[in-house]
Amino acid sequence: MKPVYFEDESLKLIDQTKLPTEFIIKSYTDYREIAKAIVDMIVRGAPAIGVTAGYGMYFGAREFQSLSKAEFLEKMKEVAALLAATRPTAVNLFWAIDRMQGVIKKNDDLSPLEITALLKVEAHAICAEDIQMCRDMGAFGAELIHQGDTILTHCNAGALATADYGTALGVIRAAFEQGKNISVYADETRPFLQGARLTAYELHADGIPVTLITDNMAGWMMKQGKIDGVVVGADRIASNGDVANKIGTYSVSVLAKAHGIPMYVAAPTSTIDFSMMSGDEIIIEERNCREISHIGGVQVAPDGVNMENPAFDVTPHQNVTAIITEKGVVYPPYDINIKKLKQ
Repeated sequence: MKPVYFEDESLKLIDQTKLPTEFIIKSYTDYREIAKAIVDMIVRGAPAIGVTAGYGMYFGAREFQSLSKAEFLEKMKEVAALLAATRPTAVNLFWAIDRMQGVIKKNDDLSPLEITALLKVEAHAICAEDIQMCRDMGAFGAELIHQGDTILTHCNAGALATADYGTALGVIRAAFEQGKNISVYADETRPFLQGARLTAYELHADGIPVTLITDNMAGWMMKQGKIDGVVVGADRIASNGDVANKIGTYSVSVLAKAHGIPMYVAAPTSTIDFSMMSGDEIIIEERNCREISHIGGVQVAPDGVNMENPAFDVTPHQNVTAIITEKGVVYPPYDINIKKLKQ
């Protein structure tokens, strides 16, 4: 299942706002529309956003490649700024934009047409690397999953959140493909319901046993001994191991720690912000409160009531058992061992 891919000289995105009841693929060639697709969560998930932004930079270059060198470079700064403003928490977005800007800077002696061709190659490389990183994470993470385990996951860190295969669900998929008799509890993940709409959809389609629960049921399932481990994704990881992920992850981590259940985070090294000392520095995106007041377009809250809608929270590194990356599994002390991933 590929939520983002390049075909027929256009960017293809599965409209994730329509799943699971409708499967719609949209085509894009305008970087402005690509930016809007990120904001509107037609594409979501940190790695998938990064891949999409990479292609957004290419399509911006393609639009302006006939301009003079000076005009082209100025326009590409505007393209990068627009894409960077879409969602503030997921670091993969900025990682991909910086990588594409690096291509421009490295080749500023070339013509806009030549730079545009190189940006296309780089966007393809970002996409291909994401797929391989997820496969590698899956192989490393599957070793932490035991025969017969039941895993809780929160939000969607599957194929739909990446270019293919998934981070947290990639670990689960790899364990399942190894023949381990595993099953999954999926939190519904209010308010956008990524767990109910996307994770349950993916796992069920793959034939992996999945049970959907509401977010506030997780603690009780742990209390009954029904959960053996937690595997989640991440949108940004600080250099000390603090993890920003979908709102509700922090609560799950507290519950897991209280019940002695391992809490694993699966994310590529592109999700690690090596410049950020702790999670206290992470900007938390605030989204439209209509996501809380309405479900499926139906109003469920009274008019005029105060609401807050932070899209993410930060799990302290003390609650994280291990971080699974494409380079291997990282254990505490994170402030020391995460730095080794830069080598």
